[in-house]
Amino acid sequence: MSDMKKGVLIFWLIIAGIIVAGIGMSFFVRATPSKLDSFAQCLKDTGVVFYGAFWCPHCQATKKMFGSSARLLPYVECSTPDGREQTAICKEKKIEGYPTWTFPNSTTTLSGEQSLEALSAASGCPLP
Repeated sequence: MSDMKKGVLIFWLIIAGIIVAGIGMSFFVRATPSKLDSFAQCLKDTGVVFYGAFWCPHCQATKKMFGSSARLLPYVECSTPDGREQTAICKEKKIEGYPTWTFPNSTTTLSGEQSLEALSAASGCPLP
């Protein structure tokens, strides 16, 4: 085998190794629990609801604050896909702004971006 062919073979083996390592790392990162997983799960388990809209920058900031734990949040999308109307459930719940957090067995409603501490105090869920 010529040096040129060996070089090309080595190049493609390195590329394949990088791809396999990248795929493996993506599974590892997804499987690794985040420090806020237990907090987000507690919010969901206690009946807290986070109402938002996909186009809302404050909702996006809230999800970003939770990082990978955002997937566990008790999120309800209030916007129709075209972004012009509100879904029936949000109309029924009288959601007027985003994000809005509601808490079970309480008249407490928090609107706008909230800190983790405020959500913990209102829900009774401990921060990690």
